[in-house]
Amino acid sequence: MARKPRFNLVGVPQHVIQRGNNREPCFYAEEDYQYYLDCVEVYAKKYNCLIHAFVLMTNHVHMLVTPQQEFAVSQMMQSVGAKYVRYINSTYKRTGTLWEGRFKSSLVDTNNYFLVCMCYIELNPVRAGMTELPGEYKWSSYHANAYGNIMSCITYHPVYMNLADEPEERLYLYRELFSSAINYDQLHDIRAALNQELILGDSRFREQIETMTQRRVEPGKPGRPKVRELEGCYYVY
Repeated sequence: MARKPRFNLVGVPQHVIQRGNNREPCFYAEEDYQYYLDCVEVYAKKYNCLIHAFVLMTNHVHMLVTPQQEFAVSQMMQSVGAKYVRYINSTYKRTGTLWEGRFKSSLVDTNNYFLVCMCYIELNPVRAGMTELPGEYKWSSYHANAYGNIMSCITYHPVYMNLADEPEERLYLYRELFSSAINYDQLHDIRAALNQELILGDSRFREQIETMTQRRVEPGKPGRPKVRELEGCYYVY
C-alpha cells in the first residue's frame, strides 16, 4: 500500500513521534540525549522549524513542531535521524538501523488541542512510571515551559504566551494545567491522530485544512472505528 502523502502546511503545528526499531532503546547514556538535542537545535534552525515541546524517552521521541517553510519537518527529522544514527553506530560499535521506519505526525488544532498536546508530551515519563512528576524527568521541555529554564531549542508558541502577560503568572498557569489529568477522550484522540497520522482538531479546523490543502477531510470510513470514538480526529484523502 502506498504511503499517505505528508502534510506540508506552513504555520500549522505537528505532533511528531519517532520510535526506536522494535521498540529497542535509542538512548543509552546522558551524552546521547544531549547529542540528539544538539542535532535538533542545529537542524531546526537550518530548516526553519519551531520546537514548542519535546520529550526524549528511552526508546522514542515526541516533539510539537511548527514548520515555517515547506517540507521543513520532514527535512529536519530526516537530518536529525541520520546524523544521530551515525553517532550511535560509531559510539557503540554497532551497525544497521536505529529507527522504526519513518516518523509519524499529526496536525494539531491550536485552538483546542495545543496545550493539551504539550501536556501529553511532557507527561510521558509520568505515564510510563519513570517519575511521579513531570519536572523530575530531565529530558523534556517541561523545565522551559513550566519553570522558565532556558532551552535554546524551544520557541514559545502564541497559545502558550497568551496564558498570561507576566512570565511568572504564565509559568504558574502552565504548571496548573498538569493538576488535571488528561481525560480518556483527549488521550484517545491524541494517540489515534498520531498513530494513524490523522488530523487532531474540531470541525472548524477540518474545514480550514480542507481549504488549505484542497483535499477532502472526512471521518473514518466503514470498517474503521466509529466516528464518535475518534471525535476530533479526521482522515485526509
